[in-house]
Amino acid sequence: MSSKRPALPRRGTARLDPIIAEALDARNTTPLTLGAFAALTRDRARTLGARALVFVLTLGASMLCALPFLLLSGADLGVTARAFFIGSLGSQFALAETLVQMIPLLIAGLAVAFSFHGGLFNIGVEGQLIFGGLVAGVIGAKLDVSPALLTFLCLSGGIAGGAFAALIPALLKAYRGVHEVVTTIMINFVAVYVALYAVSPKGPFVSASQPSATDKIPRDARLSVIWEGTRLHSGLIVAVAAMIGVWWLLYRTPLGFRIRLMGANPGAALASGVSVARMTNSTLLISGGLGGLAGAVQVLGVYGRFFDAFSAGYGYDAIAVALLAALSPIAMIVSAFFFAMLDSGAVQMQAVAGISREMVGVVSGLVVAFVAIQPAIVHLSGRIQRGNRPPEADPSSTQSLPLASGENR
Repeated sequence: MSSKRPALPRRGTARLDPIIAEALDARNTTPLTLGAFAALTRDRARTLGARALVFVLTLGASMLCALPFLLLSGADLGVTARAFFIGSLGSQFALAETLVQMIPLLIAGLAVAFSFHGGLFNIGVEGQLIFGGLVAGVIGAKLDVSPALLTFLCLSGGIAGGAFAALIPALLKAYRGVHEVVTTIMINFVAVYVALYAVSPKGPFVSASQPSATDKIPRDARLSVIWEGTRLHSGLIVAVAAMIGVWWLLYRTPLGFRIRLMGANPGAALASGVSVARMTNSTLLISGGLGGLAGAVQVLGVYGRFFDAFSAGYGYDAIAVALLAALSPIAMIVSAFFFAMLDSGAVQMQAVAGISREMVGVVSGLVVAFVAIQPAIVHLSGRIQRGNRPPEADPSSTQSLPLASGENR
């Protein structure tokens, strides 16, 4: 005769052992001393320093491995480096263009990282970005409402469009166990051809004056320029707000804890009363919504309308952005800025040093490769350290015990 296991409580410390719960209560009520605060700050600084060191070493190793390719192309390294920095940071216009390129990379990188935190690989951010941009462009071109409301509806529609693109992969993963890599990458092709049809010459949303695009969104409803004389728009504020929101959701809410628990150990999450199917749906839908937001911001901030080929592969580059940032929402802004520098500097490198733009793809691939081998390097380093450590004495061995004063020798 089998008995049904009682349901676990969903909040509080009731599921903990009473002794552990009492210790947690005591720790929470005890004021933090100066020494404890200093120790906590030191530990956090060490962790932050270690992450920064890994970040710098990964970039350095990828750039070092890219040097042979530059030399084989016949480039002068000094001219190439100077052209790169001038093209990405050398002027007000160059810096603004780098920030413009950073905006979609940052938001799309957050989408990839969010799914990774739930143990899911959302490789369909490119398709979700296209769906989000299409929905935002159609709403902006067709609705006749006040500019502020239209901007809000375009951004909301972009989020909904990206979430819709992630809906089928989420349901298949949650209830049929279909791997999300397969389904999300297939949605990318669906999004591309839906967008091509929507603004084709006989498509339902094509502009009468511009083939392969929707009608223009009213200028007052677009994201405003925040740096005069450049294309830098208020989408930068949206991207930073999205970064803060993702950080808060992952690390300061019960939903974020359940998502991270599922990503760390689905079995433990299930045993703790977490609905893995529900968390899978939530993770992929939120990730898809972020991808759609990236497309909507790009349409509203840069183009003012939807083009069938408006994305320069931001959804694929976002995978490298998320991996380089070690999935940290805060570090994502540094990682996205680096890849935006590559994109902005590529134009100047091609014009001055004769370096092909495809070299940016080489560097991105090397970054992903070095990030992928980091766990193996850490594991090997741990084995080497354990191998160099002197063997510990065996307490059960009598040879390690000192002899008594009256014992025969």
